[in-house]
Amino acid sequence: MHSLYKLLLLCSGSLLITACSPTVKIAPPDKPIEINLNVKIEHEIIIKIDKELDILLENEELF
Repeated sequence: MHSLYKLLLLCSGSLLITACSPTVKIAPPDKPIEINLNVKIEHEIIIKIDKELDILLENEELF
C-alpha cells in the first residue's frame, strides 16, 4: 500500500512538471518590418596637380 502512494505521488509530480514546461513560438510579425534610412552623404574631392603639369595642361588645351 505504501508503494502505491509513492507511485501515485511520482505520477502526479511528473504531470505537474510537464504541465509547467515553457514553450517557444516563432511567428512572423503582423506588420511588415520598416527600416528608415535617413542618410546624408557629403563628399569633397580635392585634386592636387603639380605646377608643371598644370602649365602643360593649360598650354596644350587637351580638354
